[in-house]
Amino acid sequence: MNTNEKKYFQKLGSRIKELREEKGMDQKSFAFDCEIGRTQLYMIENGRTNPRLLTLLKIAEGLEIPLKKLVDF
Repeated sequence: MNTNEKKYFQKLGSRIKELREEKGMDQKSFAFDCEIGRTQLYMIENGRTNPRLLTLLKIAEGLEIPLKKLVDF
């Protein structure tokens, strides 16, 4: 992962965390609702991984927002 990619994934993770916290959900409950692993969500929120499209779709659905709003910042 190059520097620009790292920065993008860190921004994406921060955005997901911010939106999740606005909904008042903890990481464990949110991950369960999205049908993804809590560790996977932790890695995404901390910009440590490149999430698959299906995972991003699940997260956007869990946040009740369109995928575009999740990734467009």
